[in-house]
Amino acid sequence: MLFALFPINTSALADPELMARVAIAADEAGIESVFTGEHVVVPDPLAPPSHVPPETVLVHPSTALAFCAAVTTRLKLGTGITLLPSHNPLVVAKEYGSLDHLSGGRLILGIGVGYVPLEYEALGLEYENRGRRTDEYIDAIRALWTQPSPAFDGEFVSFRGINAFPRPVQQPPPILVGGTSAAAFRRVVERGNGWIGGGGTPDGVRDAQTAIGAARARYDRPVELAEIELTITPSAVLDHDLVAQFADLGVTRCIVGFRAYGFEPDADGYLRWVDTVAALSA
Repeated sequence: MLFALFPINTSALADPELMARVAIAADEAGIESVFTGEHVVVPDPLAPPSHVPPETVLVHPSTALAFCAAVTTRLKLGTGITLLPSHNPLVVAKEYGSLDHLSGGRLILGIGVGYVPLEYEALGLEYENRGRRTDEYIDAIRALWTQPSPAFDGEFVSFRGINAFPRPVQQPPPILVGGTSAAAFRRVVERGNGWIGGGGTPDGVRDAQTAIGAARARYDRPVELAEIELTITPSAVLDHDLVAQFADLGVTRCIVGFRAYGFEPDADGYLRWVDTVAALSA
């Protein structure tokens, strides 16, 4: 099973020196990847459904991951997640295709639809149609990444007679779909290389597998997408027994959050976190 660190772009890790130290340590320790979170804006003052304090420092995912790419050699670079329908899909394709190009093919694009209406209102975007736009945006992005003469004709985005280089090294980079709604699991089956979610516990993984199985029974899965990866964020501190349970369930990747481990949010604490996660794969 693969291990990832989260979040590489938030709070203390938004400091460039510490971000670089943690990324380099993870790279050298053999950890597979680092992941970012995303909110372009957050409600101020804090108000439900948001749980992000307004003073939280959040470096933009592609900026943080490009910074990490520059100081590492093999570490994969993941968004966990980027709020796809809050962005123009052509810009996303260019932005993250460029990241994959410059990093030598290390991008993992995790996407979701978001849950805070005020974020969409502030960006001048409709909240209610974000699911339909996400489906379309995934298809448009892959068209720009892979087609010799990219063209797409949809409800929300249409283009032809254009091109965009560089292409990503991976053809195409993997897209992991987040969410636990029926629509999200349909999206996983129809468009995702895998599912990215809380998962949390072995029972949570089983619930997600049941939902994915139900969606697979209803919707066609393109052959080129192959098997569905499972990427989860455990809700408890990982030990070798829990890792073995997740591995037996077929989990591909565990994204290990810093806050669960109770380390002090300073350089020593973050480097101890890296060592702790690296030891799980030993």
